[in-house]
Amino acid sequence: MTNRITIKTLHQNADMLNRMTGNLAEPYSKNDNGGYSANVGNYHISQAYGGYALHQMANAGGGIRDIFNRGHMPARELHGLIWAYVRGLEQAAA
Repeated sequence: MTNRITIKTLHQNADMLNRMTGNLAEPYSKNDNGGYSANVGNYHISQAYGGYALHQMANAGGGIRDIFNRGHMPARELHGLIWAYVRGLEQAAA
């Protein structure tokens, strides 16, 4: 029997990527003016259309990039892609 991949699992995957890459854990931080600023480099999970995607903050205006350029997909598929991405980062750092 395989373990169910939940949104909590995917958020844990994104948290792991943020720790590995030295990025802040949250996509936005409160600034001195009472507003919010995007944390460039942050990885986070997007949920839409019944699926999930791994996004990364691309600029200070809150623009994002879809890491896998595949849109939203089933949780298990994204989980597998994130782990492949993690292994790639580990290899690049070795």
